Amino acid sequence: MADLHEVLPHFPHGQYAHLLQAFDRHELTTVDLLTMEIADVGKATQLPLLEIQKLRNAVTDALHRDLGVTGGPSDTETPRRRSLADFTAATSFVSTLDDELDRTLGGGIPTGYITEIAGESGVGKTQFLLLLLLAAQLPPPHGLGRPVLYLSTESSMPTHRLLQMLREHPRFANLPKSARPSLDAIASMDIPDLESQEHIVRFQVPVAIERHNIGLLVIDSVAANYRVEFDRSAAGAKHGSTMAARSKELVRLGTLLRDLAQRFNLAVVVANQVADRFADRFTMPPLAPPTPTPGSWHRMPQESPLASRSKALSPGAVDEELLEPTSSMAERLQFRSSMPEPLGPDDAAEPAPAALAFDHQQRWFTGWGDDPLADHGLKTPSLGLVWSTQLACRIALLKKPVYGVHRLLEDESGEAGGGVPALKSWRRWMKVVFAPHVAPTGQGLEGAVEYEVTRSGLRSVKGAGHTEGDEEEKDN
Repeated sequence: MADLHEVLPHFPHGQYAHLLQAFDRHELTTVDLLTMEIADVGKATQLPLLEIQKLRNAVTDALHRDLGVTGGPSDTETPRRRSLADFTAATSFVSTLDDELDRTLGGGIPTGYITEIAGESGVGKTQFLLLLLLAAQLPPPHGLGRPVLYLSTESSMPTHRLLQMLREHPRFANLPKSARPSLDAIASMDIPDLESQEHIVRFQVPVAIERHNIGLLVIDSVAANYRVEFDRSAAGAKHGSTMAARSKELVRLGTLLRDLAQRFNLAVVVANQVADRFADRFTMPPLAPPTPTPGSWHRMPQESPLASRSKALSPGAVDEELLEPTSSMAERLQFRSSMPEPLGPDDAAEPAPAALAFDHQQRWFTGWGDDPLADHGLKTPSLGLVWSTQLACRIALLKKPVYGVHRLLEDESGEAGGGVPALKSWRRWMKVVFAPHVAPTGQGLEGAVEYEVTRSGLRSVKGAGHTEGDEEEKDN
């Protein structure tokens, strides 16, 4: 890195001599050090990543001093070290325009962080995002008083729905025309694939934020392009290498979004899809399952493949007559056939500790799986644990069906027909899974707030029941 002498003549080269020599051997410049990913620099130079990070920080600080850039936060003033009171005082929030929902979210959607809204189709993720696009344009304390940017990976921005919210929401109707949110303050971009996403987020989005003073960045949804790209490439590549490449892309996206959120003090909100979790047929039941009471039934918890792999397989747990034998099964069956019979209680393989099971760990970062007796299907947010580590806040939207009785028409003989159960409506809840400014909710729906999707957006449900005619037939 010989050009460092020209860029920073007074830089202390001596203490970094061993690192600079490696850069010179691989013909890397100061620009490469500042712009390339740390992992890529380490791969090229075979240097420890921590040492490369220290060199990059030293060069960056020297450039700031040389250019007269001051006022940066010290190490003790970083957001990670701030107390809750300091966080609330220094952070602006985008309101949901509903007092109960805002209380559940700790004031709304915070600026300076990445917030994810995860839920299945039809739960109202897109409706939530559209409402935030309008609310962010309001002056404080309900909004930021700044324009917004909407990035879509699936379809174009639903302007007709935004206009409907503008007309129907009571908070907007009482405002003077000059203070009302406008579609003119919403910039939108379509992201058809990962290559376009990388270019848009890295180059075009920062320019748009600076030029238009953007206060809210929305991505709907973050998982779509990754599912298309890596599910398609997995057919012709090894699964492990594909997942490693996807993890690298997720970390890169998280780094870019966090930098934008902190550098421009804007709120970054992404929608995420979820996947079903199915019980694995190799999964062992608990050692001491709850004893069903008369008139009740016990449902085994749903588990992911990762959870079932973390548990030991005990003899007799699998009925081989129901399974198609594989090479790995053949080895297990051969091992089991060589064991002495009969087996006593002490001969069973000891299961892995429950604390190491994925189903036990995921309750703190997915929003599902923390209720062992849930009567609804369990989900897992897409993109896995790697993406979860990139987030500061995750909001889970859950829904459960409400069934009624559909009366059949009278038959030809004039006798009244019976009734059959039919889907009547849906109930929806919002819960905070983790966040830097609000405590997470408890198991299942404990601490969650029920809401409904109406013509004016989202609102909390007060009291028992609500009118079905005010719901949107299509929420997402």
